[in-house]
Amino acid sequence: MAARGSNTDMATTTTIYVRLLDEGTEVFRPTTAHDLGGGVFKVLPSPNYDPEDEEWEFIPGTLVRGEKRRLEDGEVLVAVKA
Repeated sequence: MAARGSNTDMATTTTIYVRLLDEGTEVFRPTTAHDLGGGVFKVLPSPNYDPEDEEWEFIPGTLVRGEKRRLEDGEVLVAVKA
């Protein structure tokens, strides 16, 4: 019998923007997230994620809510506290 995958195995991915801390101005980093449904997302690391270089408000693996906001890239999905 085959093992069943986790819920995130079936989740679709989307781009979500995570706020960077201690940057002196408001800065967001685009990354991917699993869309778990109901407005909840699991943040995934970007290919060049380095916690020594950037302090993300929500580290990879964190469950967040997605909120649409207008940034300089247009209207995007921003990670906010779940």
